[in-house]
Amino acid sequence: MSDNQNLLAEQRRALILDEVRRRGGVRVNELTRKLKVSDMTVRRDLDALARQGVVEKVHGGAVPVAEASTHEPGFEAKSSLELTAKEDIARAAAPLVAPGSAIALSGGTTTFALAHHLLDVPDLTVVTNSVRVADVFHTAQRAAAPGGSHRPGSATVVLTGGVRTPSDSLVGPVADQAIRSLHFDVLFLGVHGISVEAGLSTPNLAEAETNRRFVHSARRVVVVADHTKWGTVGLSSFASLEEVDAMVTDAGLPAAARAEIAEHLPQLVVAGESERTEDI
Repeated sequence: MSDNQNLLAEQRRALILDEVRRRGGVRVNELTRKLKVSDMTVRRDLDALARQGVVEKVHGGAVPVAEASTHEPGFEAKSSLELTAKEDIARAAAPLVAPGSAIALSGGTTTFALAHHLLDVPDLTVVTNSVRVADVFHTAQRAAAPGGSHRPGSATVVLTGGVRTPSDSLVGPVADQAIRSLHFDVLFLGVHGISVEAGLSTPNLAEAETNRRFVHSARRVVVVADHTKWGTVGLSSFASLEEVDAMVTDAGLPAAARAEIAEHLPQLVVAGESERTEDI
């Protein structure tokens, strides 16, 4: 059987993962018929999903991994997952930032990728609770102005302070107080999980409160999340989908998920595709 060339590997794996989560398990022979690909291709896809830790291979197929809602991977662990998707999302989200605007970037590996694409946007004010994101801008400024002077047009970066999480975000009362007094044109928000029922969620209770403050201080909220975040639910919800103005994701997001998101969000941007829901 020849492989179905109409689906990219990431899209195919997203469909498989959606099927595993929806049905509680799948068999290899069922997937070969459904996706019209070879047995070897399906097994390679299951191997890749197992390495990501989202499915467990069993004899003849795979079942979902029941990850604890309180488990929070470290930054390095998360940064190795869905690299292509995160880069695509960052590239698609960057044009949403206007020169001279005040933006906020929450912690996370996708917002970290986005920060690299904003270095040439002039006169930004960037508020972040991510040590990694702040370092992207500070490193670029040092490289451009070795003497320590502030390069004209470079971003002004405000790091909130707070208690450091495993994902190198700063949370807690200090961060919350800093964010409470500020107002942002746009917030770019990375999430642990997103779903219709739970909205936006995280396994870290303190981070949930800090993210809640971010959402309340922003005129526009843009979620940047790859397709694997859809259907994941962390311990604590901090915003409903109705509080989100736009979501930027990758092409691996299944059609059914896109339809659900479109019912709740004014704008859905799929990286690499021209189609969007109604623009804000």
